[in-house]
Amino acid sequence: MLRPGGAEEAVQLPSRRIRAPAPVSRPAVPDSSRASGRASLACLLLLLLLTLPSRVDTSWWYIGALGARVICDNIPGLVSRQRQLCQRYPDIMRSVGEGAREWIRECQHQFRHHRWNCTTLDRDHTVFGRVMLRSSREAAFVYAISSAGVVHAITRACSQGELSVCSCDPYTRGRHHDQRGDFDWGGCSDNIHYGVRFAKAFVDAKEKRLKDARALMNLHNNRCGRTAVRRFLKLECKCHGVSGSCTLRTCWRALSDFRRTGDYLRRRYDGAVQVTATQDGANFTAARQGYRHATRTDLVYFDNSPDYCVLDKAAGSLGTAGRVCSKTSKGTDGCEIMCCGRGYDTTRVTRVTQFLTLWKEVSLSSISYCSVLFPGLQILIHKDPNFAISYK
Repeated sequence: MLRPGGAEEAVQLPSRRIRAPAPVSRPAVPDSSRASGRASLACLLLLLLLTLPSRVDTSWWYIGALGARVICDNIPGLVSRQRQLCQRYPDIMRSVGEGAREWIRECQHQFRHHRWNCTTLDRDHTVFGRVMLRSSREAAFVYAISSAGVVHAITRACSQGELSVCSCDPYTRGRHHDQRGDFDWGGCSDNIHYGVRFAKAFVDAKEKRLKDARALMNLHNNRCGRTAVRRFLKLECKCHGVSGSCTLRTCWRALSDFRRTGDYLRRRYDGAVQVTATQDGANFTAARQGYRHATRTDLVYFDNSPDYCVLDKAAGSLGTAGRVCSKTSKGTDGCEIMCCGRGYDTTRVTRVTQFLTLWKEVSLSSISYCSVLFPGLQILIHKDPNFAISYK
């Protein structure tokens, strides 16, 4: 309160004595009850880990579904570094989107005769669904070929003059030689250096931020994809001289068709090495004693793949019901392997074509489908030759 003179008077409140509460004796908790409580808590934590979404949820891969409508703020799954690059280089993002569509088509071509056939999910930001959550061979291949697709698309766009930040390879100048003799660098060599550099900065940004065992695996496979594109650069030359004598040659480096990269990575998939991360998390070691160690060109993975036979949403498996199979093949496209022993159904298909106003039958064939039911529930008899398909 204030005194008449304006000076403030200190107000002291009467002090109270607060009694401390009397100690309450609690019954001793038996050790068995404590153990069961800890077990219940551990089960609860495990349940939360299983039900919470995994770290591999959305990805830059979804750029391929956006086409020309690449709006950086609306692309799910980008980390801050990727979003910065997207905003700074919008024309390159269009090339990244074209590359994403190209490598997905190539992935589907490479696995068209396999149980897992690189199927994408419509309007799904994860593109492949939960199948990529497992650190499997399939994930290793997808990360490698996606990185390769970005390198290939950006390198091609640079050389075709579609990007303002890059053009032909500036390092191919002067005179050089190969097994056929000397030649002069000329023309427009594909700028693989810029393609690799941008792909590394953009694609690896998420993994470098996470820094766990799965990120280490993804970074290794990303690098394998980038080096695969560089591996298939080819030398193209034009001869100069009298009557095409080729006394002088002008040469340039050119990208090979992306199919060669896809074929190579498919072989790497077949020979992929199962590994585990070292204790310091900086490298890999063989998953089991006697297994060979991975090299820089090997695809690596941690987990065994599911069989992809039946629909399993938790594992991301779509199953093989409805898939086309070959009745005569003994390979992965054969009905025995593709249908996982469930059997298959065969139907006769008549193909007709219209010529002017006339309809004409051009072929009659049979197609087989993997059956949904397992042996013992349905008996199928097949007499038609050739091809097959399955239905859900």
